[in-house]
Amino acid sequence: MISRDGSLLQHQAKLFAAFPEFIATIEAKFADFDYHIMVVDADRPGYWGSSWCEQQCPMLEDTCAEINYPCDYTPTVCDTTMGAGTTYNAGANAANKPCDLASGHRWIDRDQPDLSGTFTCLAQGGTSGDRWPGAAVAAAVSPEMTAPGGCNEGFLRDDALLMVTIFASYDEPTDSPGKPAEWAQAILDAKHGDKNAVVTFSFGDLTCPPVDRICDLVLWYFPYHHITDRFGTDYGPGFGVATELVETACSAFIPG
Repeated sequence: MISRDGSLLQHQAKLFAAFPEFIATIEAKFADFDYHIMVVDADRPGYWGSSWCEQQCPMLEDTCAEINYPCDYTPTVCDTTMGAGTTYNAGANAANKPCDLASGHRWIDRDQPDLSGTFTCLAQGGTSGDRWPGAAVAAAVSPEMTAPGGCNEGFLRDDALLMVTIFASYDEPTDSPGKPAEWAQAILDAKHGDKNAVVTFSFGDLTCPPVDRICDLVLWYFPYHHITDRFGTDYGPGFGVATELVETACSAFIPG
């Protein structure tokens, strides 16, 4: 889950800089794994792209014209459904182009030709988005989204671990409807109640202030968890720790 909130601009550069190391780690450690990678944004239901640019279409001005905002694109139902895997990010600092997914779904699989480039395209959500990270994560793994015909159909599998990674701003989680316990329960339900089948990882304030409910979600409900310092200069080592947790959890995982 990568938020598109404007306050994250200065941190997104560090996130993008760490992507090559993250992808290299996946390709090295999990080359023999049939992994699925899905990127979800924190936008509320019905939202897509940039409301500011949409109001200007088709005669774009200033920033919207500079980024060549895609006025000619009509969002699909899944584009505007909270929790659906992202395939096309639009707005300020976004990719502003569709991402080519070889899987035919809204997530990457191991057969993706350009794993690093495709992941970067999906993750470059920009800074024109909303602030519902907890609710969006819960929605992404809900039965409505993952069942046949759902936007995220096929993403979840009973014989696979689930790694939940969240990149959201410090105060953003206060906007998200629901509570950490409810979001955690949705994740647990997706793995049939097996908390050991989940690895949680986030970028945040290591002091876990009370306002940071994502910190609560990551730390208190799942035994395999890690928070990396969002204010640090290098996110690469955090990805490394998270993938080590995946290896540890995998060694004890019994598919159900």
